[in-house]
Amino acid sequence: MSDRASAGRRGAWTWMALCFAFLYLPILCLVVFSFTAGEITTQFAGFSLRWYAELARDDELLGATALSLGIAALAASAALVVGTATAVLLVRFARSRASGLLAGLATAPMVLPEVVVGLSLVLLVTHPWWGWMGGRGVVAMWIGHTTLALGYVAVLVASRLRELDRSLEEAALDLGCPPAKVFFVITVPVIAPTLAAAWLLAFTISMDDFVLSAMLSNPGSTTLPVLVWARLHHGLTPEINALATVIVLVVAVGVLVAHRFMLRAQRRRLGAAAGP
Repeated sequence: MSDRASAGRRGAWTWMALCFAFLYLPILCLVVFSFTAGEITTQFAGFSLRWYAELARDDELLGATALSLGIAALAASAALVVGTATAVLLVRFARSRASGLLAGLATAPMVLPEVVVGLSLVLLVTHPWWGWMGGRGVVAMWIGHTTLALGYVAVLVASRLRELDRSLEEAALDLGCPPAKVFFVITVPVIAPTLAAAWLLAFTISMDDFVLSAMLSNPGSTTLPVLVWARLHHGLTPEINALATVIVLVVAVGVLVAHRFMLRAQRRRLGAAAGP
């Protein structure tokens, strides 16, 4: 290997290390400071599990976390169903005159400022004609988060459908299989990894959203981002670090488990392709 190639490789590794350090060092500091015995989030005053005990007794914080998880799961599921149907229409009927309008309507929340989307939803849920929605609250936030995540799901699933080999679907249709059964038996299993990724992306967007949650929540339905922002005015304690550490641990375990299953499924596919 030449000196130039060796220097380039060292430079690439150095740049990658700096990028990863920039991304993950703050998270590592957050985890370390969650075990402090003091009351300042950025100072380590001795090892202690004090703030994990405080977290276990903080019903308000745990309730906000549970509410955020519930809304995120519901919004991700609704966005996956509607977004997948939208993606199918966009790909299968791309030559239709209405496809451009549908694409614009589906992706509009992605490019519009969240303040504009939130204001329009506030006017919607508080209008007397739509009193059955109950005004601001859990239902309003669910609608808002679904609206926000729908475009991301539609774009992601549509990109996968465009790459899909339709010969399997056409063969099943030629053999008399109904279109609905073709979609659920053939298409869905093929694009299942993309559907899982789209659901996780929608879940993350909903879990992390602050603007829509702040505009659509009421005093009885406060999500985690809104509660953290409210407590910021009174000074955060390492209890927030403890909660963040728990979330990071759960996400890390989930990623490792999913990666293990993906590797196992890949080995099975390679083994089946290689034959006996």
